[in-house]
Amino acid sequence: MRVLLIEDDERFAGALALALFERGHLVERVARADEGLRRKDRADFVLLDLGLPDMDGLAMLRKLRRVSSVPVIVLTARGDERTVLQGLSGGADDYLTKPFRLKELLARMDAVRRRARQNPQALQKPERQALEVGDVRIDLASRTVTVAGRCVTLTAREFDVLGMLARAAGEVKSREEIMDAVWGDAFLAASRSLDVHVWGIRTKTGRPDLIRTLRGVGYRLES
Repeated sequence: MRVLLIEDDERFAGALALALFERGHLVERVARADEGLRRKDRADFVLLDLGLPDMDGLAMLRKLRRVSSVPVIVLTARGDERTVLQGLSGGADDYLTKPFRLKELLARMDAVRRRARQNPQALQKPERQALEVGDVRIDLASRTVTVAGRCVTLTAREFDVLGMLARAAGEVKSREEIMDAVWGDAFLAASRSLDVHVWGIRTKTGRPDLIRTLRGVGYRLES
C-alpha cells in the first residue's frame, strides 16, 4: 500500500517510515501541508501530523476532504477531547495519540481500509449522458453544447468545467474540487483561471445564469 506520511519531526518520521516499509508498505514522507496536498493522489492512505510548519493539520485536513476521500489517520501529540473531535468531524477516519504502538497503528489502518471496501458501489448513481437546462443541451458523450439548437464551440477546458458541473447538476462544487478535477491542482488559490473559464462559458452560451456563483463556496449548474 502507498502511504503518504505528513510529519515534520525527522526522527519520528524516519523511524515510522522504516517500520512501515519493513511491513510491505511504500512510504512517501513530506514535512509540509502544501507538499502533502500536492501528493495526495499518489497515496492509498494518509498519516497526518497536526503540528506542521506551514499550516495547522486540521486546516489541511479540511482542504484535503474537499477534494479527496483518501483514508486518513491523524497522528499527533494533541490528545485533548476537543482536538480529537475536531479531527474526526473534519474528516479523519481515525485518530491516534503519540506515543503509540506500531501494532495498534497497523490494526487501525486495516480497520479503516475494511470500512472503505465495504461501501456499496451499487448506491452510486449512473452517469447521465446528456443534460438539458432550459434551451441549453450538454452532451457529455460527444462533448458538444447547443443553445436553442445552435452549436456553441467551447474550448476543451471550458467543456471540462461545464461537464463536471453537469454531472452533478444542482449540486455545489467547490473551487478546489473543480481545480483538482480539471487542472490537477486543487490549491492554486491565487489563480483566476477558473473564473475566466466560467466567464467564457457564460459568454459563449449567452446564458449568464446557467452557472451560478456561490461566493466563498463554489459553483453550481442550475438544473
